[in-house]
Amino acid sequence: MSRELTFSQKVESGLLKEFRKPIWRPFMRAIRTYELIQPGDHIAVCISGGKDSMLMAKLMQILHRHTEVPFEVEFLIMDPGYNPINRSKVEANAKLLEIPYTLFESDIFEIANSQEKNPCFLCAKMRRGCLYGKAKELGCNKIALGHHFNDVIETTVMAMFYGGQLQGMMPKLHSKNFPGMELIRPLYMVHEPDIIAWKNANELSFIQCACRFTENCTICDNGGGGSKRQEIKQLLKRLSRDNPNIEANVFGSIHMVQMDTMPGWKKNGVEHSFLEWYGE
Repeated sequence: MSRELTFSQKVESGLLKEFRKPIWRPFMRAIRTYELIQPGDHIAVCISGGKDSMLMAKLMQILHRHTEVPFEVEFLIMDPGYNPINRSKVEANAKLLEIPYTLFESDIFEIANSQEKNPCFLCAKMRRGCLYGKAKELGCNKIALGHHFNDVIETTVMAMFYGGQLQGMMPKLHSKNFPGMELIRPLYMVHEPDIIAWKNANELSFIQCACRFTENCTICDNGGGGSKRQEIKQLLKRLSRDNPNIEANVFGSIHMVQMDTMPGWKKNGVEHSFLEWYGE
């Protein structure tokens, strides 16, 4: 008589079967393409409580269990000041998906909410710093964040429209403030609609950004009205109706920048001009 699977085991089975093509394969392709995981890595998988980071945690758990590349993994949940309902929801989902986690607290929301100028930017910067710090304390050399394909292309278009610059989102980064630490993005090639489909198929619900600035935040992808990211998200959806390749083209463009057509660029904080080589 076969043993009945737990909910978590059913989710894992679904990721390797029904969602193998839209989720598991792009996840693995990103890890291989960008060399996100090396033998001996000790990775802190950061769970914010949203759909993206929770899916990433499950995928990393499966990979850690079956990979031929030896690496260690920690699952981190930082409470930046959630209300009791949101904190309970995050922990309940982690337990439901059988993800063993380390939870630590901070007062980031309290500090960020006291700032009237750029509170979302400050919140994001502080959260990342706290995660690096805790990860290093646990002996990790990398942190993994849940940014996905759509985050990448939306960030690129936002930077052009609202920042006046061509700027991508890297699949991995060296930390400037924590020597020896790296940030990786394992969901880099996973599309958000497929994450939503996975969430709905398993009848899961997750928290959004939970601070008091959510509705007017121009940086967080929280679904709130007035978000610049939401504007770009809707624009790309409309354009994709006429040209289904729009999103893939934006993604491809940041991998194939034609530097000899650019009148200016910046590298390592230093501005350069085409005039430097034009007369050669």
